[in-house]
Amino acid sequence: MCGIAGIVSQSSAVNAELFDALTMLQHRGQDAAGIMTNEGHRLYLRKDNGLVRDVFNTDEHMVKLRGRMGIGHVRYPTAGCSTSAEAQPFYTNTPFGISLSHNGNLTNAEELKQELFLQDRRHLNTESDSEVLLNVFAHELLQRGALRLSPEDVFAAISGVHLRCRGAYACVAMITGYGIVGFRDPYGIRPVVYGVRETPNGLDYMIASESVALDALGYEKLADIAPGEAVLITADGKLYKRQCAANPIHSPCIFEHVYLARPDSVMDDIYVYKARLRMGVKLAEKILREWPDHDIDVVIPIPDTSRVAGAELAMRLGVNYREGFIKNRYIGRTFIMPGQAQRKKSVRQKLNPVDLEFRGKNVLLVDDSIVRGTTSREIIEMAREAGAKKVYFASASPPVRYPNVYGIDMPTSSELIAHGRSVEELERLLGADRLIYQDLGDLIEAVRAGNPAITRFECSVFTGEYITQDVTAEYLSQLELFRSDSAKAARRRAEQTVIELPNSV
Repeated sequence: MCGIAGIVSQSSAVNAELFDALTMLQHRGQDAAGIMTNEGHRLYLRKDNGLVRDVFNTDEHMVKLRGRMGIGHVRYPTAGCSTSAEAQPFYTNTPFGISLSHNGNLTNAEELKQELFLQDRRHLNTESDSEVLLNVFAHELLQRGALRLSPEDVFAAISGVHLRCRGAYACVAMITGYGIVGFRDPYGIRPVVYGVRETPNGLDYMIASESVALDALGYEKLADIAPGEAVLITADGKLYKRQCAANPIHSPCIFEHVYLARPDSVMDDIYVYKARLRMGVKLAEKILREWPDHDIDVVIPIPDTSRVAGAELAMRLGVNYREGFIKNRYIGRTFIMPGQAQRKKSVRQKLNPVDLEFRGKNVLLVDDSIVRGTTSREIIEMAREAGAKKVYFASASPPVRYPNVYGIDMPTSSELIAHGRSVEELERLLGADRLIYQDLGDLIEAVRAGNPAITRFECSVFTGEYITQDVTAEYLSQLELFRSDSAKAARRRAEQTVIELPNSV
């Protein structure tokens, strides 16, 4: 769920525009941010933990990012550790000087680390799978043996990446002095788009995770990068593209439409806003079908991602829609916060109920999904404290029962409240008078209606079926050991010990 961006400009420095692009993608990662730019044969880098506005918080930071070509990244960590060394872009000197930003997760990262060390003789400095991906691309480019790069060399290297790397990856890489290349895994799991803008000096090009970044900077979207495809933009403003995978099968992540993406984005020719409207319609149809004599007085969304579905749901049910929770804009997305304790604390800091909308009413709360259950349980309790007579809860997506291995922070079954539990058990655990989940078939229909050409979506968090077909029980067990909340907390404590040690000597 990270955010990536890359710009090649013929008219001006790209530092400010990359800053703006990352700000537009901040919802995809709040842990760290970074920008690397290129002028001639020199590279300029600024990256650190924190929000975009905090990492680039002085004029000096921006002025030093020189050049008309660059890439950027916002991170929310699903692998590796939380030190600033894990912030992206990553860089390797050989060959040519390559930097890379990555959104997704490699499912064979450990195997590739061994190959890179033992066979390719390449050094890795972090635990990040993004650095693995960078070095695989660099090695494949080195194998071409070219003294002067051509688009054919770059596309051949991407083909090599597809043969070696498994999992999800949407990437933008910069080759010093030559250009930037955006590419996507053969399933197209994570999103990435590219666009163009006319200037008096020629065409500027931009690659980004979501179309909102293009819109904000005046770029016209040309297309989504197709599964397995690579798009190369050279420093002199020429664009090349090539299908680099043998058997691409378009299978985008459906959870992007449920929660991750902004509603004003367009992904794979599907308007996220309209997909969420249709989720509200499907949910209303289910309620009317299974609970025709419902006693719902008011529908209240959990801001922000459920507002669109909630409004449409209320209209279809013919009941009032009200904004019953006021959101503190200065608290981040609780889903991507580290640790249950911080998520629970942040819910009440983030949301405050408007008592008069709850008092004496049967309230239907609507959220995009229920993952760990921390937020939902707290919100239901807040609704009761505000005076609600009954509290019903509806999820615009099906129960999240299985880990995600493709770049979303749902790493362990034990942390997913719906895993191994019935809806009735979940009602008791969450404290709801009634719990309504979207059916998976209805969710798929709601999203696919925007682009019927897509025949399959990545739905593993709902089904436990992993489209890369390489996810074993052993892999999931290792994932739980490494990426659970408790494992991450232990690594953070270890990192703090390492940082604090010199001061205690």
